[in-house]
Amino acid sequence: MKLFELIGKYFILMSKVFSRPEKFYIYRRRIFDEMDALGFNSIGIVAIVSVFMGAVITLQMAINLESPFIPKSLIGYATRESMFLEFSSTVVALILAGKVGSNIASEIGTMRITEQIDALEIMGVNSASYLILPKIVSMVFFFPFLTIFSMAVGIFGGYLISIATGILNPESYLDGLWYDFRPYSITYSLIKAAVFGFLITSISGFYGYFARGNSLEVGRASTKAVVVSSIFILIFNLILTQLFLI
Repeated sequence: MKLFELIGKYFILMSKVFSRPEKFYIYRRRIFDEMDALGFNSIGIVAIVSVFMGAVITLQMAINLESPFIPKSLIGYATRESMFLEFSSTVVALILAGKVGSNIASEIGTMRITEQIDALEIMGVNSASYLILPKIVSMVFFFPFLTIFSMAVGIFGGYLISIATGILNPESYLDGLWYDFRPYSITYSLIKAAVFGFLITSISGFYGYFARGNSLEVGRASTKAVVVSSIFILIFNLILTQLFLI
């Protein structure tokens, strides 16, 4: 029964979040602020993780594909497909669920236990929409850009490792990148990124909004937000793969 109660509270909260804003210009300003806080501040970790993952994928493929019957260009192809289809959307989303999700849950949870949200309600402000909607809009819009950035950096990481180690001819790697290229793979990843951005921000906002007690409860709410967001990312990754690729 508690599961159904949580689901009901989530959808009730989302109905409040997506109600008509009181003043659009305030929301517009907050959306840009959230893009800076949640999106631009995540570029560094996305770049670091992506460049090393692209390098590792290329290196492992080059080490394991030693058959003379398998062209080396397939290493570049495998790196591209790994980055495009899964890593740059799903794995980056799991990483951001930890960074962005915990940030959102702790921020809103702290506002709840310090009664700042109650003060907003007393002033007649729709606190759910004011606090959560700009975060959702900013991540749904910005996460696809982070995904494209991750793709580019990951492929560049594979190219760098092929030059640095000499384990693969860089020209063969580049040939593999263009082999059987399908732009739909990028579209598929961007759709997933937008969905994952919504899941991370809405679930984290939900747990932060309903935090109760003291600072320890805020910490527990942040942990729950990260865990539940990660689970739903994996579930929706399976669902979207079934819908768009099969």
